Amino acid sequence: MATSGTYVTEVPLKGSAEKHYKRWKTENHLFPDAIGHHIQGVTVHDGEWDSHGSIKIWNYTCEHEHMYLQLYIYEDGKQEVFKERRENDDENMAVTLRGLEGHVMEQLKVYDVIFQFIQKSPSDIVCKITMIWEKRTDDSPEPINYMKFVKSLAADMDHHVIKS
Repeated sequence: MATSGTYVTEVPLKGSAEKHYKRWKTENHLFPDAIGHHIQGVTVHDGEWDSHGSIKIWNYTCEHEHMYLQLYIYEDGKQEVFKERRENDDENMAVTLRGLEGHVMEQLKVYDVIFQFIQKSPSDIVCKITMIWEKRTDDSPEPINYMKFVKSLAADMDHHVIKS
């Protein structure tokens, strides 16, 4: 059995938890304009933008050590895709991305990322990020760089959400 684990972190945010949750649940199409250095495109493959169970394809750039993984962008002439199935939890203001295909899924058998927006007080908001993963083989690297990546997504989207 290959190694598995769970990473958890919190990113402090400004504004309201509801506004952040709405952006992550229904407005992923705005991500390329807001944080184009991370996300170059998001498309709905099946379902609607805000529908539970919808499938989305993300084009993104994730820095890994001394190389860049570019999904759906050219890396040595090869395009790659990250495809995820969406689960929305309105009661807990949480969005779960369940990895289906793409570069990360070549290394991991399980790759689930949960973004939960928590209003701790009127001026204290966090995005709790939980990443659940399982390697395909013991030789596969742990997804530490992917955790850094999703943490920077939440932090960088904060600036865009409070401006809008």
